[in-house]
Amino acid sequence: MLAKDNQQQPNTNPLGTEPILHLIGRYAIPTSLTLMVNYLYNIVDQIFVGQGVGIAGMAATNVAFPMTILAIALALLLGDGCAANVSLFLGRKDQETAERIVSHTMTLLVLFGFGIAVLSFFFAPQIVRLFGATETAFRDSLVYLRTIAFGLPFLMFSSALTAMIRADGTPQYTMKCMMVGCAINLVLDPVFIFLCHWGVFGAGFATVLGQAVTGIGCFWYWKKPKTVRVRKAALRPTRALTLRILSLGIPSLCTQLLTALVQITMNNFMSRYGAQTVYGGDIALSVYGMMMKVYQIAHSMFVGVSSATQPIHGYNFGAKQYDRVRQTYGWAVKIGLTISVAWFLVYQFGGRWIAALFVSDEPLYLDCAAYVFRIYMAAFFLYGLHMVTASFLQGIGKPQKALCIPVVRQAVVLIPAAFLLSARFGMDGALWAAPMADVVVFLVAAALAIGEFRSWKKQGLGAEV
Repeated sequence: MLAKDNQQQPNTNPLGTEPILHLIGRYAIPTSLTLMVNYLYNIVDQIFVGQGVGIAGMAATNVAFPMTILAIALALLLGDGCAANVSLFLGRKDQETAERIVSHTMTLLVLFGFGIAVLSFFFAPQIVRLFGATETAFRDSLVYLRTIAFGLPFLMFSSALTAMIRADGTPQYTMKCMMVGCAINLVLDPVFIFLCHWGVFGAGFATVLGQAVTGIGCFWYWKKPKTVRVRKAALRPTRALTLRILSLGIPSLCTQLLTALVQITMNNFMSRYGAQTVYGGDIALSVYGMMMKVYQIAHSMFVGVSSATQPIHGYNFGAKQYDRVRQTYGWAVKIGLTISVAWFLVYQFGGRWIAALFVSDEPLYLDCAAYVFRIYMAAFFLYGLHMVTASFLQGIGKPQKALCIPVVRQAVVLIPAAFLLSARFGMDGALWAAPMADVVVFLVAAALAIGEFRSWKKQGLGAEV
């Protein structure tokens, strides 16, 4: 696993030579499938809990879900920060620094993973109350969170190492690991819930076992990496390289942290204001959580495209092939907006059908799902632009600009608007905050991208987008 020499890698890299659309497909498809499988852990739990435990059990898994998002946030801080740096340094033909960065990241990943597991287990009661648990869902929320705490380090390993393995040029490997883990979860969920009658504990336990297999598989990859190796001498992190990893990973971290904060905020609003509607607090909370888990499937496609283009952006920017960077961004925008429109149609017309996969015999639940989907996703056809733009800015080493995008969407618009509108219009007001945020961040992302390419033109680095 640990290299003892410093073998030089070939100077040619497909990121700088292969057709761009081919590269995007090669990296995006396995990455998207990998993430989809990862998110399926939570969706499968939700479906089996909905069928085997009921709406209160679904509410419990929804309450614990932000902790999963937080774990992924820390993983992406390290994984995406590592991957972006590795791509930049490989583009500059600096093999040694690229390998030191990978080695640093491995140590940080172990420390962060076990830290969040300990925090989740011992502070579970405070966490589930903060995350919006109702009185009827509190006990199940506590059991579920403490169970999945044991799988959070493995979830972080697989999430971070996915980006690092992708930067190493083997995106298909993690897809295989994820599929094995998901298959284990799919088989064990019904066994533990229906045959063993373990309820939400059984769902969580099945998830942990699947995540453990996936995480260990991703670690195993580094025995024989493709281009960069883990070096024993570089396992002890230095301040300079650690800060460099974290600086380029901050946009990914903030995006996920703000996503978790939105989920926590909306959980509380659904519990409070949903109780004032015909649906009730538990149904509103369950529906919102179910919707956000389904949304993660769409989100995985955007992340797949963004993650696929990030190493292309980074390598070619480092190699001063600016026209390839511009062309890559153009393709990413087209693909991202196409995905956005497709999912917008699904959300507008398929909310009731999607909800029936989880709970099929509760008319109020199905009505609430169709209603919530239509409002919350009303501007989703614009969603793709800000995702690919943030990845582009992060890939070329401008994390501050990339960070503006999730901050504007979540912290500046969505959360404040949800507070203001819910105070006046209740649950409806909270839901309408999301499409407002999507419109604003679309305009911000477009302005940032246009400004960046115009500055390139002035410097003679590339044409306008």
